[in-house]
Amino acid sequence: MMAKKLGGQFPDDHHLIENYHVLCNYGVPRSKIGKMYKEGSEMFRYNHDVLNSKLQSYERLGLSKPTIIKLVTCCPALLIGELNRDFLEVLTKLKALGVELDLVRGCLSDKSVYHWDRILKMLNFLDGMGCNQKNLETLINQHPRFVFDDSGKKIYILVALLLKLGIKMDDILLLFVQYPQILAGNFVKNLWQSIYFLFDIGMNVEDIKMIVKTHPHVLGASSSKSPYFVLQRSKLSEHQLCDIIKEDPNQFTYLITSKKSSAINLPKVEGTFLREKTDFLLRLGFVENSDEMARVLKKFRGRGDQLQKRFDFLVEIGFDCHTAAEMIKAVPPVLNQSIDVLDKKSTYLLNDLGYPLEALAAFPTFLCYNLDKIKLRFSMFQWLKENGVSFSTKNRKLASPTVALSTVLACSDARFFKYFVNLHHRGPEEWERLKRSFSSK
Repeated sequence: MMAKKLGGQFPDDHHLIENYHVLCNYGVPRSKIGKMYKEGSEMFRYNHDVLNSKLQSYERLGLSKPTIIKLVTCCPALLIGELNRDFLEVLTKLKALGVELDLVRGCLSDKSVYHWDRILKMLNFLDGMGCNQKNLETLINQHPRFVFDDSGKKIYILVALLLKLGIKMDDILLLFVQYPQILAGNFVKNLWQSIYFLFDIGMNVEDIKMIVKTHPHVLGASSSKSPYFVLQRSKLSEHQLCDIIKEDPNQFTYLITSKKSSAINLPKVEGTFLREKTDFLLRLGFVENSDEMARVLKKFRGRGDQLQKRFDFLVEIGFDCHTAAEMIKAVPPVLNQSIDVLDKKSTYLLNDLGYPLEALAAFPTFLCYNLDKIKLRFSMFQWLKENGVSFSTKNRKLASPTVALSTVLACSDARFFKYFVNLHHRGPEEWERLKRSFSSK
């Protein structure tokens, strides 16, 4: 009777029906059991209480029931035979990194196949490359999906490619944290193609490395055409094409795809972009051919007109030209961000946190921090304030409007945790909750 209700997928068997009920009573959706039977029919022949015992053994590993349900529906083989040694070692490594095991649940799909031996090799590979454990922990906690997608194969290829370029392992991990999208979809394949495209048009390794570190999302956004096709269509020489991409990497997407776009801004004369940026800096009060101008020029990305628009945005939100210019002189990378990003960060600071413009003028580096990190740190401060915590040495409340932005942001995660999160006995628990909350977004 039970087999008929399930659409005839199962033979009429006493053990099968008993084990079917074990799974149902544990909470496994009935709609998933047919797939589990197809991939692991052995479990349906277990004697009394064997299957339930196996489920309980995963609970003893520290996994919650919802996570176990997701695991066994996606990986029925975990319920066959002895506990999978590779899976156990993966859990051990994640625990050692301080990763909450229930993060696994949101990373699994019953449409994928998981090879725990490959995932383990990938984690061992990262460990063997001398990764900074704190960076690796941050990456996995904030973006755990990359560990399981394609059983870790993509990250092997991507890390090998970036190491070949001469990018250090810690910088690679930071790159993943800043641009998590580079670990998904066809990004790895597209990035590979784009890097070889840049080699083919004669760009030197150092310039390629710089573009990869600052614009990986651009290089991996789409597959590239052959250099011959792009050069023919754009009527440019390899040297000119290199200059355009180095001056404004955002042009790369338009140049290497087959779609014609008015967004492509081709220079009429060699060195136009450099001249535009120089003119922009002269308007800010820099002295031409000075060491200071040379230093700042190297730190700016984008055309002169883009930099001007970003500078104008600072004036529009309330800074006078002199103050805005001083902020840029102190922290040139402020203008390497789009107006949309600058708008979101300044709006959060001025409207949501209630800080005055003067606070931003005193610490323009605020605009260079990742917005999620900003929100995470200030959310923690707000929680501490609401729970009555105050500085032990200065006897004033945390997160008051007078707390300097640098106090909140200009310290490592380890120091922030030690000197602020730990000020309340429930602080570490709230910190982990907030990190999960921002990670899920």
